[in-house]
Amino acid sequence: MLEMRPDCERCGADTPAHVSGAFVCSFECTFCATCADEMDDNCPNCGGELVDRPTRSKKLQEKFPASAERKFVGEA
Repeated sequence: MLEMRPDCERCGADTPAHVSGAFVCSFECTFCATCADEMDDNCPNCGGELVDRPTRSKKLQEKFPASAERKFVGEA
């Protein structure tokens, strides 16, 4: 089951599990549509392809909650 991470690792934008527009690689690195487009759909962490992340209905989130751990760290 996907973690459904709550934010873009590059810019920190919210990526709610029930909303389309998030992109993931095979390691579940998560990016918003804008960042994925700017990176030409290539994950900067592993070099893998970024693909549309499926959504999870709010009803299923009650039983299978999305991750609350944010990955964005900001500017270094």
